[in-house]
Amino acid sequence: MPHDKQYTVAVVGATGAVGREALHMLEARQFPAREVRALASARSRGSLLPFRGGDLEVQELSAQAFEGVDYAIFSAGATRSKEFAPRAVEAGAVVIDNSSAYRMDPEVPLVIPEVNSGDLKKHRGIIANPNCCAAILATALWPLHAEAGLTRLAVSTYQSASGAGAQAMAELEDQVRQYVAGEAIDAEVFPYQIAFNLFSHNTPVGADGLNVEEAKVIEEMRKLFHAPNLKLSVTCIRVPVLRAHSESVVMEFERPLSEARAREILAASPGIRVIDDREHNHFPMPLEATGQLDVLIGRLREDPVFENGLAAFIAGDQLLKGAAWNAVQIAEELVKLDRLRSDTGATEAANPSLGV
Repeated sequence: MPHDKQYTVAVVGATGAVGREALHMLEARQFPAREVRALASARSRGSLLPFRGGDLEVQELSAQAFEGVDYAIFSAGATRSKEFAPRAVEAGAVVIDNSSAYRMDPEVPLVIPEVNSGDLKKHRGIIANPNCCAAILATALWPLHAEAGLTRLAVSTYQSASGAGAQAMAELEDQVRQYVAGEAIDAEVFPYQIAFNLFSHNTPVGADGLNVEEAKVIEEMRKLFHAPNLKLSVTCIRVPVLRAHSESVVMEFERPLSEARAREILAASPGIRVIDDREHNHFPMPLEATGQLDVLIGRLREDPVFENGLAAFIAGDQLLKGAAWNAVQIAEELVKLDRLRSDTGATEAANPSLGV
């Protein structure tokens, strides 16, 4: 197959914060798409979204909308994914799902290309995108795990409003204006005031004391790293930051890993940028992570509590590496696999002795 093959891509939930970023990433990365379909609920039908110097007209999400689609990026929540992802697969599409619907399904690969791209070969039509915090955390820590073997991990997250979607981001902005004007604070998206405040992540707390977000990070890290015995302690907090999540981490490894070696490994790893300037007290910040494809890591130091311990601070754009960018990366990896299969098939056809 010539490498100029073009694909049809559908973005489900195209009018939401992640959907809009997925469209932006498809354009910025010059993804080989002959057609991009923007799909959303009936109330958004007919609205226009900017794309490639023009506009995409939003179509209503339906089973018929997936006819002829090669890749479908879902960013419309677990309910919509459970209803329409199987329909998309039946129509011949490969689904890349940003929701929690399929992440822990043993038949569905959970993928970060810098971590476990090999799992893509096992998909049966659906590929899961990790939780935003798990995606940022795993990207940053995978090279260190590969070097020295993580055994225990304590994480505190500082999660921005963007993790709850476009309406939550708007609520933070509105509350700041209300606060400055001395007006009553309206809280509708979040259970509490988010402006100039922070609170435990707004997901239900189970009998074990973990909220849903914390449980997701624990389960998904183990699946991503193929490390079912990895011990994790996770505390997830909402903070009054518009965009990009941050995480404070303390790590324990099987084997000694010096601070200098860790910094060297991270600096050479894809998808990571080391920000670690002690002299100027400059370390990862959500403001600087916003709009960046790379995950920022710094404040690297040896930890005296854990054996073979290191501590670090991480920041990453929740809408990009935590969602839309990782999904488009997966699509790019699928294109590479498609082209490799095509090239291999063409070679074997031209040289039958190479066939298996």
